[in-house]
Amino acid sequence: MKRFYKAAGVGGADGGFQVELDGRPVRSPAKAPLVFPSQALARGVAEEWEAQGDQIDAHSMPLMQLSSTAVDLIPAKRPDIVQAVSAYAGTDLLCYRAEHPQPLVERQAKAWQPLLDWAALQYDAPLHVCTGLMPKPQPEEALASLRRVVEGADDWYLSALQTATGVCGSLVVALALLEGRLSAEEAFEVSQLDETYQIEQWGEDAEATKRRANVRAEIVACRRFVDLLRG
Repeated sequence: MKRFYKAAGVGGADGGFQVELDGRPVRSPAKAPLVFPSQALARGVAEEWEAQGDQIDAHSMPLMQLSSTAVDLIPAKRPDIVQAVSAYAGTDLLCYRAEHPQPLVERQAKAWQPLLDWAALQYDAPLHVCTGLMPKPQPEEALASLRRVVEGADDWYLSALQTATGVCGSLVVALALLEGRLSAEEAFEVSQLDETYQIEQWGEDAEATKRRANVRAEIVACRRFVDLLRG
């Protein structure tokens, strides 16, 4: 799409704020009103529109994408999304540890166990750790506690939580990221720990480099989205 506006800005809207292109409010891809809960988030999205060149690249506007998901997708499919996000707790990345080599075993324990301990205290959700790839049932009480956290998220927060959980492969890491327990870079390192170890041993190809860059960018965007959402 060619750029069809000269300037992007922020204005007031009923119940919040809106992004305006040459004074006209931006709508979601489904043509729904896009009313932002915080002025800071509206400004962040306006900056994405303002930064576009002659051609509009939707992939360069992650805040806009997350906002559109919060308005168009989350309300329409909320039960399914809550179920999908909550289900990650049953097979959370942090719970599956390598049996060898010893350096990887130690690295996983050092990076992952403190996050599981944090989740146990923060959400009353102690999860069991196992070795190997075979799924191990988690305590029903812990799964129910984490599900309540997901169910309690508003549509905007859930938009970021859904993306962060999927890209990290871990509900615990996603919550730690969005709640400030981890920085974006720390969340990337924790969620990519196994792959990083393999790269250290065998090297990295161009495709993996590109994929990891996309993972890092999505994690950064989710954290910034929630920070701006909170003003």
